[in-house]
Amino acid sequence: MRPPPSAPRACAAASRRRWRRSASPLGTSTVRSQWSWVATRVAVSVPSETTSRSIRQEATAGRPQRRILSDDVGTPRTPRGRAREAHRRLGGEYPDAQCELDHANPFQLLVATILSAQCTDKRVNMVTPAVFAAYPDADALADAAPEDLEKLVHSTGFYSAKARNLMGMARRLADVYDGVVPGAMPDLVSLPGVGRKTANVVRSVALDLPGLPVDTHVGRLVRRLGITDETDPVKVEMVLNPMVPAAERGLFSLLLILHGRRVCPSRSPRCEDCMLNDYCPSSTV
Repeated sequence: MRPPPSAPRACAAASRRRWRRSASPLGTSTVRSQWSWVATRVAVSVPSETTSRSIRQEATAGRPQRRILSDDVGTPRTPRGRAREAHRRLGGEYPDAQCELDHANPFQLLVATILSAQCTDKRVNMVTPAVFAAYPDADALADAAPEDLEKLVHSTGFYSAKARNLMGMARRLADVYDGVVPGAMPDLVSLPGVGRKTANVVRSVALDLPGLPVDTHVGRLVRRLGITDETDPVKVEMVLNPMVPAAERGLFSLLLILHGRRVCPSRSPRCEDCMLNDYCPSSTV
């Protein structure tokens, strides 16, 4: 038989029993029941991931979907994207875009492009039939009488300088290249009166080579579209070349030129009729 506990130990045990009863007056089973109820309520009040997704879908039903911009598909978030989007839209607007200078071979296009400086294509096309008839090749043009050539090209403006450039170009073409228009850029720009714009026209249109001619229309549109703020045509070309596939650079230039003439002239651009006005930073609509 165990001896009775001492008085101090008995008092301590009784104190612990009293504290337990005061801490949980409802009893152990009641406390467990309460906690189970709380846990159940919490589980019910927190929706699952699937439920949350359904709620969000219902709340956004009928709203217009936000367009996700991605430079990989040529959208107008960056200068590269603006150029690609302009290429895509303008290609749909002008599916038959082509060089408007009449010509039958690279030599004729070279002559016509030199004459087109500070002149309209329409006026050049009125002049070139007589020029081509009188001077069908480089040898004939190199031997032209300056006064006769000036009379033929007089209406294109700057006729003295143009006649001089045409004869110098033809003479070098005959002496150095056997009368055949070269395709390499250094060779083309070595011809009198031929700069990068003229060379790129000949390369892209007549020789089926990469070339992006930058004229006043191209420069104006790419600045208005926020693609570049460069004003020098050569620098504009260097900016655009990496943005456009090599085989499509000539077409991109033609599209910008057509759009610049028909919708986006230097004065009073018709922004309300422009298919690029939703992302063009210069748009007035």
